[in-house]
Amino acid sequence: MEFPRLLALLLILLEWTRPGLPSPLRPICDLRVLNHFIKEARDAEVAMKSCREGCSLSESVTVPQTRVELDVWEKKNALEQAQEVQTGLWLLKPALSLLQTSVTNTALLSHIDNSIRNLLSISAVLRSLNIQEFTPPASAAGLEGTWTVSSSTDLLQVHVNFLRGKVRLLLLDAQACQQDVS
Repeated sequence: MEFPRLLALLLILLEWTRPGLPSPLRPICDLRVLNHFIKEARDAEVAMKSCREGCSLSESVTVPQTRVELDVWEKKNALEQAQEVQTGLWLLKPALSLLQTSVTNTALLSHIDNSIRNLLSISAVLRSLNIQEFTPPASAAGLEGTWTVSSSTDLLQVHVNFLRGKVRLLLLDAQACQQDVS
């Protein structure tokens, strides 16, 4: 079960470290990679729901809104979509890291560790697609399209829904993945 994730990460790392090749990282357009990350995020959510002790979030965290209105999303340009996704990833990383330090249940910790690593891998996938990196503001205060959650279950549900929604939509429309059919 862990082999496909490790293989995907290894391939990404090998592309980065290939000596002497002037070509950029090849785009990762296969949605099976994202589907694997979504499955692991769901596994974490399921583990959280069955956790009875040592699984609470120590404080409220700011997370991205996951609701997507397709007509609004499609009116945004690629840069705006990328900024929205990268801001969401930026918000989820410290939120999951806080959960990681709050949780004492060892089985759940493994799932949270995977979720954090997968967010880093998603960032690498976005770089491979030449999606411009976005540096969010120093603070989440006042960011549009966010809300606050105070439970671990809500945080993990946001994580799953964000991957299934905005991240998937961004990857589906990534310019580097569009095939020329003319």
